[in-house]
Amino acid sequence: MSGWPSVSGKELIRALVRAGFEPSHQKGSHVVLRRVLAPHRRLTVPEHREMAKGTLSAIARESGLGPERLKHLLAEA
Repeated sequence: MSGWPSVSGKELIRALVRAGFEPSHQKGSHVVLRRVLAPHRRLTVPEHREMAKGTLSAIARESGLGPERLKHLLAEA
């Protein structure tokens, strides 16, 4: 799969929830997600209309999912 799809913050949050993350809290337009099971991770996701490609890459890296797995989760929506 090449390139990142055009997704909103809400779509990204739904994909991360399917991957085992759950919303912890929200401050303004940023939602903090946490992963309860090991490995424990905490992510901050901006709830924007369209996510920047660099932000998607950073979230894929920080979540431990990797770009291909995150793209697959986003395509399932």
